[in-house]
Amino acid sequence: MSRTIQRYTDGERRNHWIVAISFVLAALSGLAVFHPSMFWLTNFFGGGPWTRILHPYIGLVMFVFFLVTMVRFWRHNKLDANDKKWLSRWQDVISNRDEKLPEAGRYNAGQKIVFWVSAVCVLTLVVTGAMFWRAQFGDLFPIGLIRLASLLHALAATVLIMTIIVHIYAAIWVKGSIRAMIRGDVSEAWAKKHHAAWHREMTR
Repeated sequence: MSRTIQRYTDGERRNHWIVAISFVLAALSGLAVFHPSMFWLTNFFGGGPWTRILHPYIGLVMFVFFLVTMVRFWRHNKLDANDKKWLSRWQDVISNRDEKLPEAGRYNAGQKIVFWVSAVCVLTLVVTGAMFWRAQFGDLFPIGLIRLASLLHALAATVLIMTIIVHIYAAIWVKGSIRAMIRGDVSEAWAKKHHAAWHREMTR
């Protein structure tokens, strides 16, 4: 039986799944009130009024737990020279020719970009969302700023949804990645193939 390496602790996995579930709920409730064609999604939240009430609170839950993720992992997601080389060899990336790519640490360049794009989007969503959360802050901002915040909120949400779709696809594409977030460990062979520098650090 192959040896395994712990990739995520129990706490890190719990935090990830809380962020993931709250993201899905925030996305669905947000889409439900964004356009009439998606209003049927309000049925999952008890109707239109409840959807509008719950959406900002769900967003706050996502923000708080994502903030925990940022504090824990930002150091592992700093871009370096190897990441630039990794990105320049995108043809090898999509062809799954890992042996031709620079050694990756705990995260490769693609994962780091997903992390930072998600961070910018989540921060934008919480700031702009607060500006037009009428029940709490409706009288604090001029209508022009509220309209601009609404536009930026929708743009950030669109980018975040697309980014998470890429994130999920990549997790399915690289066999063994989902196991890391479910069980917390990966095989040593997986670590050596996809994150050689991190594997060397963990088995030093």
